[in-house]
Amino acid sequence: MSGIIQLQLWQFSLIYLLLIVISLVMKKSRVNLVKQLFVASLRMSVQLVLAGLVLTYVFKNPHPAFVMLYLAVIIGFTIWRVLNQNKGLNRRFQAVIGLAILFSGLAVLAFFILAVVGESLLNPQYVIPIAGMLMGNTMTGVGLGVRAFRASLKDQRFRIAALLNIGAPPRDILLPFVRQAMETALLPTLNSMMGMGIVALPGMMTGQILSGTLPMTAILYQIAIMIAICAVVCLASFGALHFGYQTLYNERNQIILDDKP
Repeated sequence: MSGIIQLQLWQFSLIYLLLIVISLVMKKSRVNLVKQLFVASLRMSVQLVLAGLVLTYVFKNPHPAFVMLYLAVIIGFTIWRVLNQNKGLNRRFQAVIGLAILFSGLAVLAFFILAVVGESLLNPQYVIPIAGMLMGNTMTGVGLGVRAFRASLKDQRFRIAALLNIGAPPRDILLPFVRQAMETALLPTLNSMMGMGIVALPGMMTGQILSGTLPMTAILYQIAIMIAICAVVCLASFGALHFGYQTLYNERNQIILDDKP
């Protein structure tokens, strides 16, 4: 099997011509997202180029401190994004979300690297890209779950008040909303898993095959990483929601809902 074909800069730049096609379709359809398209494409390109330069340096100088620092940045950014998407949470709920993401992410990452791959936790070739995939999906899943939970509480606030008035305990009132939010958090990952291999080849597997990896080796890695992603999204969402909802009521069984957006 031949190795990966190195793209020349002029060859790579041709892909940006597709942005013109997309913008023309948007204008024809009167979709006012042309500016966002080019801003998003520019930000993506700049951020990925910078990440590539940093990773190149880290791979050439695999010092444990660099790996730990990069890992801290990935996890920190994930927590910040989830909290930024859910402004108005009380500080205890915010702490619960942060700890759920931190401990779930590190636990699943450590299991994957040490047990499944059999590599060192300080090996940047495995730790950094796998951590990026785990945290990226965790950010999406937990963010969706917490937003869905808060939206449900806001929509059902009068029903919640009525149940409290007749003496229903806050735990029994809030748990159905937690379960519904958990489903929302997990659905994107589960839907992706169900269509994988039939509808599309996932990005990680495609990249491995393009780099010359045998298809069956790429498939085994892809299955492993998807199950790991499902595990970390499930654990982080469970921790954030099941412990987070308990910060919404006090010792007098009063539920405190935040009206902030």
